[in-house]
Formats: sequence, C-alpha cells, structure tokens
Amino acid sequence: MSKRVWLAGVAAVVAMTGSASAQDAPAAKPYDAAVFARAAALQPKVIAWRRDFHEHPELSNSEVRTAKIVADHLRKLGLEVRTGVGKTGVVGILKGGKPGKVVALRADMDALPVAEQTGLPFASKATGKYLGQTVPVMHACGHDSHVAILMGTAEVLAGMKDQIEGTVVFIFQPAEEGPPPGEEGGAPLMVKEGVLTSPKVDAIFGLHAFPGPVGMLVWRPGPMMAASDRFEIHLKGKQAHGSMPWQGIDMSSLTADIVTAFNQITSRQINVSKTPTVLTIATLQGGMRYNIIPEDMTMTGTLRTFDPGMRTDVMARADKAVASITERYGATGKIDWGQPNPVTDNNRALSAQMKPTLTRAAQGKVADDIDYIMGAEDFSYFQKEIPGFFYHLGVGAPKGGNHSPFFDVDEKAMETGVRAQALLALDYLAAK
Repeated sequence: MSKRVWLAGVAAVVAMTGSASAQDAPAAKPYDAAVFARAAALQPKVIAWRRDFHEHPELSNSEVRTAKIVADHLRKLGLEVRTGVGKTGVVGILKGGKPGKVVALRADMDALPVAEQTGLPFASKATGKYLGQTVPVMHACGHDSHVAILMGTAEVLAGMKDQIEGTVVFIFQPAEEGPPPGEEGGAPLMVKEGVLTSPKVDAIFGLHAFPGPVGMLVWRPGPMMAASDRFEIHLKGKQAHGSMPWQGIDMSSLTADIVTAFNQITSRQINVSKTPTVLTIATLQGGMRYNIIPEDMTMTGTLRTFDPGMRTDVMARADKAVASITERYGATGKIDWGQPNPVTDNNRALSAQMKPTLTRAAQGKVADDIDYIMGAEDFSYFQKEIPGFFYHLGVGAPKGGNHSPFFDVDEKAMETGVRAQALLALDYLAAK
C-alpha cells in the first residue's frame, strides 16, 4: 500500500496515509530478533550518550570532546580505531567473522551557533568561536542523536561479530554544517583522506533526524536533497553623511535592489515547473553609525538546486544582476561562490534493495515517495564516490524544526535508528 509524506522545506512531516499490511511485511532475517533485543536493551545508554552530547555541543572542526568519547567507546568494543581523520573525525572498523564486502555507516558530530531555548534539564550552556566571535552553541539539528545512534549500532554489531559477512566501517564525521571559512572539513576532507578506500567501501548509509511521526523512516530514490551553494556579495560604494545621500552612494537602496532582483530570478526568470530552486539572501552587513552611509556592504546567502543546468543558469543571472545594479549606482561589486554541496542523490538500485530492510526496522512505518527537500547534506560527497543511501528518521514535531533554538528529538525514535543502521549493514553484507 502506498504512503505519502509531504515535506515543505525543513517543515515537519504533516500527513501520511496507509499502513503496511501483514501481507506486505518483508520476511524476517535470522538475526532480526537479536538486533531488536539488543537495540532495546541499549536504549538507556543511547539516550544517556545523546543527552551528554546535547549538553556539551561543539562547532565544526572543534568536535574534540565528542570524538574522544566516540573513540574510547569503539576501542572498548574491540574495533580498529582511527582518529584525526578529516581533522576531528573518528573511524571504527569492525571485521566480521566471515569474509565479504565492506559497508560504511555515517553519523555527523557538529553543532550550530544557536542559543538553546528548549528548557531541557540537559540544555546546552556551551559557547564556541564562530567567525571570530564567542557564540552560544547548540545541537539544533539532531547530530547528537546521530552520534548516539551510531555508537549504539556499533555495540549491537560488535556483539554479533561472528555473524557478520564482511566489514563494517563506522564514520563519525565532523563539520557537516560546513567548516569555518578558510578551512577544509566535512565529508569532502574525509573522502580526500581516504575514508572510503582503506578499506575500500562498497556502499554507505546515513540517517538524519527530521520532524515527523516518531520512528518513521522516509526517503526518496534518486535526488532527495538539494545541491547547496554559499555566496558572498562584496559591495563598495562611497561613504556620505546620512543627511546628504546625494554626496555618496546609497548602499541600503543598492542592496535592496539586489534582493528584489534575486527574488525575481527564481519567481519570474526560470522554469519553476522543472525542479525546485531557491535563491536566498540571508545576511546584510555594513555600516557603523545611524547617520553614516557606509562605503562597504556584504551580503551572504545560499542557492539550492536539483538540476545542474538550472544551477549554472541561476548563478549566471545572479552575477549579471549584481554587475548591472552596482554599475547603475556607480558602485562596484561581485559574487564569490563558495564550495558547493552536490545533490544528495540516493542510488536507485540500492534504495530498492534496502526498502525491505527499513520496513522491518520501522515495523512498516516507511515512505519512499517524499517530496524534494531544499535542505542540503554533504553526505552527497560520499555518494559521488560510491553507491550511497540517505534517509530520514521521524523524531516527533519539535517546535520550529531543524536549526531552531527549540529543536529537540523524541528519544523513543533512536531505538528505530539503531535497528535501521544495524539491519542495513547486516542485510547489505549478507546479500549475494
């Protein structure tokens, strides 16, 4: 029976229809009972880990405490452990009792510069350095739960080592939210440093906490999450007194015209029926005093696309808009495009192969026909190298959604996450 989940941007899963019938349920594997029992028994530990990470979040490329806890845990399980991969990343290698392929499971570890407002007893009071400033830090996107889930998965699978037909690589990745300016980091750096080649990984799986029914697993074969491009627009005009704008260049009006032009690009100049496309200016910075028109202004934002041709077209239109508007004002300006995240593109054959696995893990609460998601994920860099499959775990309806100061997860969902990651590894390696 088909199911449908509607997602709008990073909004919650707001509707679903149908449920798996007993006839539709895939046949259980011999190890299912052990995975379910171990995941349930580990739930108190997984929750404790998650709460600890939540209370002590760390920004991108600074996940030192988190990495040590992860590495210590993996060593206690008897895994081969590598640290300092991609700056602060941790890799654990579990060699099964039987020969076979190699599968990787990934969790991201970094937090965000957000002031937490959840009121949880384990709410973050941590601070960190971001763009040269001391800022509050919070796990506002569920990465704390991702790390805890994968630590639990490692413990489940380590206890079943003799049954594993191959090797499982556990990748605890820093800087998914993007490394600090001027630094490398995240999935691109881990790939560059050989995380997929030593040993050579055949396929990789990853999950993400997302608003939706607790314990439901959702995804989309093929393109699922958008490509993401950061940009900065650097503008230079002429300073003047606020009471005599004609003696300078009105930078506020200039930036307003650029915002309007960008909004028209995605609403009036491209074929919006092809694939979703978003071009957003998020910050405007410039000036020091209320009565001084500044000489310099900086604007930053993001472009989200699914189609490579449309991405190139929108970028060219944005460049042209900035050039023409600044020329009209007598100013100068250009766009600097940052390192992109490619489209998170689920391998279709792998998606079809693993659907029965996730159906068993979630006891029928699955949907593989969700809408496009405009959020981006650097998991896409792994998918560029090898077949990869990324899916979302419903964690309830946190107020404000991902990246909100109120974001929280219903911890009951994490048991499903452990089952899903463990069964994906076991089923993939057992497949002939």
